[in-house]
Amino acid sequence: MKINWGTGIVLAFIGFISFILYFVVRMSTDDSANHDLVTEEYYKKELAYQQQIDASKTAMEMNANLTVEKTAEGLMIYFPERFNPNKISGTVSLYRPSNKHLDTNFPISLSKTHLLIPDNRLVDGRWDISINWEYEGNSFLHKQKLVY
Repeated sequence: MKINWGTGIVLAFIGFISFILYFVVRMSTDDSANHDLVTEEYYKKELAYQQQIDASKTAMEMNANLTVEKTAEGLMIYFPERFNPNKISGTVSLYRPSNKHLDTNFPISLSKTHLLIPDNRLVDGRWDISINWEYEGNSFLHKQKLVY
């Protein structure tokens, strides 16, 4: 049987549409394709963004800079020595962009001017660290990206 050019164009369109529909159905039903937002409560966090800006500004104005470094024991966070460690409170949030199941939060409880996050809690790779802490009614924020 001889196929003319009109039939060939119709068959090409049908083949192309079938190809596209196959991939749309496959990607929408495949569990390995992750369609999650970066955070679960994205809009709620966006409304509190001005508080983060104010906390970062307060940290710069009061020269309350933190130092984060990798040691043999784990991740060491050094707070300014001029602050009393017993009056510092807050949380350390570790965000893993590649796997939300590795995200963790640690409460800040200090007896010295440093906090140690053990090495066994961290996997090699990129981490976004966010340290929200308070001292005598002042809120501070330190954000840093690090490769562990």
